[in-house]
Amino acid sequence: MTVLLRVDASARLDRSITRQLTERFVDGWRSSEPGVQVLPRDIGRNPPSIVTEAWISAGFLPPEQRTQEMKDALAESMALIDEVRQADVIVIGSPLYNYGLPGALKAWVDQIIRIGETFSFDLERGDFPIQSTLSGKTLVVLSSRGEFGFEPGGIRDGWNHMSPHLRTIATRLLGITEGDIYEIASEYQEFNDERHQRSREQALRDAVELGSRLATLAE
Repeated sequence: MTVLLRVDASARLDRSITRQLTERFVDGWRSSEPGVQVLPRDIGRNPPSIVTEAWISAGFLPPEQRTQEMKDALAESMALIDEVRQADVIVIGSPLYNYGLPGALKAWVDQIIRIGETFSFDLERGDFPIQSTLSGKTLVVLSSRGEFGFEPGGIRDGWNHMSPHLRTIATRLLGITEGDIYEIASEYQEFNDERHQRSREQALRDAVELGSRLATLAE
């Protein structure tokens, strides 16, 4: 049975395009694998805590040296990491806010990336001492954008800082290969015209198709 971690990062609830996209993706997956287990993590509704000095102090100590207070400081992080460990597929629904990650998504990333939990650090590896302790996962990023033309050669090429950020996190810290990362985006939202309608409808169709296709490949 596949375990799918659904992370919704939009601050919008009923009007969120990315929530519609993650819902369609899950529907598509269920059409091919009805028994898929979905772990819902709504960080838009309930944002994770930001990292604090107490968190850092606790996180960089060996577990056996942590006080109860330190363990409490890391409890939220451990719960989020456990979900990531369980997941075969991580599907993130996130709008592009100010050309980057929403604050809630950045906070989630910071909570799940922990030395000794999701990556190891060894200076014997030379200039690249960090290595993920995870492997075999798939990442799906479903996004919405107010503008358009973020593709290579587009009029806003290089302005989308969310996709490269998530790809770097995935490949460097979560053990996900480039070939196991998929992206779908709805654009033109701020223009609210026919282009946006077409883009949104196409993204919704693509989300269903991708969910169904990946479920079939996972069998």
